Amino acid sequence: MAETIHPVILCGGSGTRLWPLSRQSRPKQFLPLVTSRSLLQDTAARVGSLPECSAPIIMSNHEHRFMVAEQLQELGIVPAAQILEPVPRNTAPAIAVAALQLRNTDPDGIMLVLPSDHAIADTGAFHEAIRTAARSAAKGLLVTFGIRPSEPNTGFGYIERGQPIEGEARVFRVGRFVEKPDLDTARGYIASGRFSWNSGIFLFSPRRYLEELERFRPDILKASAQALQGAARDLDFIRLERAAFEAAPAESIDYAVMEKTSAGAVVEADFGWSDVGSWSALWEMGEKDAAGNLLRGDVQVKDASGCYLRADKRLLFALGVKDLVVVDTDDALFVGARSRAQEVKDFVEWLGRSQRSEHVSQRRVYRPWGYYESIDAGERFQVKRIMVKPRHALSLQLHHKRAEHWVVVSGIARVTRGDSVYELAENESTFIPLGTKHRLENPTDQLLYLIEVQSGAYLGEDDIVRFDDRYHRE
Repeated sequence: MAETIHPVILCGGSGTRLWPLSRQSRPKQFLPLVTSRSLLQDTAARVGSLPECSAPIIMSNHEHRFMVAEQLQELGIVPAAQILEPVPRNTAPAIAVAALQLRNTDPDGIMLVLPSDHAIADTGAFHEAIRTAARSAAKGLLVTFGIRPSEPNTGFGYIERGQPIEGEARVFRVGRFVEKPDLDTARGYIASGRFSWNSGIFLFSPRRYLEELERFRPDILKASAQALQGAARDLDFIRLERAAFEAAPAESIDYAVMEKTSAGAVVEADFGWSDVGSWSALWEMGEKDAAGNLLRGDVQVKDASGCYLRADKRLLFALGVKDLVVVDTDDALFVGARSRAQEVKDFVEWLGRSQRSEHVSQRRVYRPWGYYESIDAGERFQVKRIMVKPRHALSLQLHHKRAEHWVVVSGIARVTRGDSVYELAENESTFIPLGTKHRLENPTDQLLYLIEVQSGAYLGEDDIVRFDDRYHRE
């Protein structure tokens, strides 16, 4: 196989079905749900171990750009490009942008499009399926991967296979794509032997995808091209032009191209795929005890069976329960029947309508320089624990409505306060008066931890005026 395979990793999912662990500020692709690495890291490592693959193109949103970059850096992976979507527009425009980017460098190469938040158990079988698909993609076909179904699952879309592709044992023309079915329909699909689950993974040349997109949805292609043409460099990122990308219709590749094209093909595969779409899916794919319980964290059970039990911060004891999901985080507890775990997304939507914050972030909030987490809060005060990564710094800023006290717990802090710059060691402290320009910096190669006590009439995160920021935040 002569063609280079260019992975395109789509990193824009929200993961609402895995609340309360997955939040808007840190959705499921950034969490270590299956292995010790995040789903994004597993995805990048999986394609990185295929010799035919080049460095990946990452499509991510603006808010998660530093999180993506940091997680790839931990693996030693330097992406070919990290392209920032200013607004979510589904998969067809995102893939169009990546294809346009590749058309300039390797138009006849092959692009492998895959979500960042799926799990694959058998990497070897996955690689072999990619090689099989690449042979058909080199002939001008738009190939997707159909997963051999193990049950009549109503949470997936399905693909019906058509005529076999000559010379290939497991590649077929696409008969049709079908939406998530009801249970009786899904049973019929399984019984027929002609259907597979739609994995959402695709492989084709940039040229062919753009040709078919221009044929069926020229409006998406035009908006995507204008967004890339007007893109600007921002540190290591390519920031798409906002107005042009906003004009792109929000449509999936399935609707825009795959359901319409006559060049669609499907590789029937079985590589231990899961979209990690719910707590019950995690239970199904994880290692369980003799009673069918999957336990994560400090969890003890007695007379419990068939449960997914996770406790991140404290002891969880389950007694005499069956087929439950219990997920305990620092600010929220979810308890539900395992068979209804997908319905948690409805509760997350309620949180948004109710203008609550538990669907947005946990108490630990990640920033490009490190993180902060709320320890305590009350009338006119708030206490936070702050970690600053080595050689990183917060912006030069001031607050109109609050003052701050900093106490160094470990490490060395370099403090800018007004016209003064000085360093604080462990157990030393300083005071930042209201309205004073200030900056916190870690000048060392060690992590910096400190306690911040805020006091004032208003303590919201929007009470900030930035004068200088190395991360180009507004």
